[in-house]
Amino acid sequence: MVVEHVDDDLQLSSPAGNDVSDRTGEAGGASLVVVANRLPLHVETKEGVDSLIPSTGGLATALTAALQSRRGTWIGSAVAREIAGLPREYEGIGLAQVVLSPDEHEAFYLGFSNATLWPLYHDAVRTPTYERRWWHSYREVNRRFAEAAAEAAAEGATVWIHDYQLQLVPQMLRELRADLRIGFFLHIPFPPVELFMQLPWRREILAGMLGADLVGFQVPGAAHNFARLTHQLLGATGTDAQVEYKGRTIKVGAFPISIDSGWFAKRSVDPKVKERSVEIRRELGDPQVLLLGVDRLDYTKGIEQRIRAAAELYDDGTLRADRHTIVQIAVPSREEDTHYQDERRHLEEVVSKVNGEHADLGQPAVHYLYQSVKSDELVALYLAADVMMVTPLRDGMNLVAKEYVACRTDGTGRLVLSEFAGASSELTGAFLVNPHDIDGLKEIIREALTTSDEEARQRMNMMHKAVLDRDVNQWAEEFLAALEVPDEDSRRGRRPLRGRLKARR
Repeated sequence: MVVEHVDDDLQLSSPAGNDVSDRTGEAGGASLVVVANRLPLHVETKEGVDSLIPSTGGLATALTAALQSRRGTWIGSAVAREIAGLPREYEGIGLAQVVLSPDEHEAFYLGFSNATLWPLYHDAVRTPTYERRWWHSYREVNRRFAEAAAEAAAEGATVWIHDYQLQLVPQMLRELRADLRIGFFLHIPFPPVELFMQLPWRREILAGMLGADLVGFQVPGAAHNFARLTHQLLGATGTDAQVEYKGRTIKVGAFPISIDSGWFAKRSVDPKVKERSVEIRRELGDPQVLLLGVDRLDYTKGIEQRIRAAAELYDDGTLRADRHTIVQIAVPSREEDTHYQDERRHLEEVVSKVNGEHADLGQPAVHYLYQSVKSDELVALYLAADVMMVTPLRDGMNLVAKEYVACRTDGTGRLVLSEFAGASSELTGAFLVNPHDIDGLKEIIREALTTSDEEARQRMNMMHKAVLDRDVNQWAEEFLAALEVPDEDSRRGRRPLRGRLKARR
């Protein structure tokens, strides 16, 4: 979820214990280990006091539920000064951190992960930087994650590795612990052959991912890209669904992630949240139409293109500041990165120009907020919005679109959605658009505004059902079930996932 939801009242205090051995020495280690760049807790500072706050977005909720049912451990990273008092256990799961120095964080995370891989995997919307020093740090940090997982896992355990920051971990872990069942899931897009071939370390990345027993992606196209590249660069054989490499069979597939849809639907009918949604519209001057964008501040999200299209709609009279209001929330992201600082300044200049030319006194054309949003306020915003605009230039899935749909329990609302978001293959009732096409964006916004209420309701009801039918817990179940189905050579010591995971917020 792009917006970090936190519980302001919860503070954790427990003895320091962030050594992996603190947990894994007990009863032979964990039967399920989740390995991700971030832990399911983050630091929040109030009045000079640091508190550990649980991250309660859909992914953290689902993975926590899986770990609770399996006596599991979650391994994540922290810059040395961030989490000094991490508890050994939280909510029934073990916690362990790989502590990075500030220099490692800069090279591994800001550098290779987010200045090399992130732009490359998002269609090279911004030119990737290929820096050897960053690669060396990425490889070393991945090795430390693999060692931490090897130490944490019980004999024959399942290890689930997440995302682009840790693509080398599967093979490194397999070299340390051949007894483990290893899964890897990529949350962001996986690029086509023509783009991936730019990467100097392309073979190492592919071989690292092939260390897993199951490699999962958001959409079938990404799985196809991956399988094709393994054939072309590594000489692997097989199909898109099963890659044969060095005597092993690796399952490959699409597992589109979802949200805690039941939670959003439930919060959307809460009287206080509904009252807040009415209050939001009143604070905005009771516009006839409220258009909403909620995005993490990132150049891949297409925020600038969306604002420029809106500006032209104000120019031609389709939108009027006294009738139509746009709210754009940009959630702070990677604030220490100078490129993202520049992105923020540039976007604020674009918004300022639109307001300077089209706002009425006391009625901005675009209400722009650079801040995080608490969960109930976010749901209230979703309820207040007549049109939700989700127009990334490229996105692995985009859960904001699904959150908005889950909240529209009465069938109202219209979703404008990028063709290049993974969610577009599931949310077929959306008004789909190529976000690179400003004229196309204008036209699809017009269409969303003028479509009959009956058609709009049919579209929304279809999407709402799809989102509620498959939530994030089912996603986690499906991936783990596919991972833990043993092949003929590894039946012994494998345990299938049993029972439905119960998410807790």
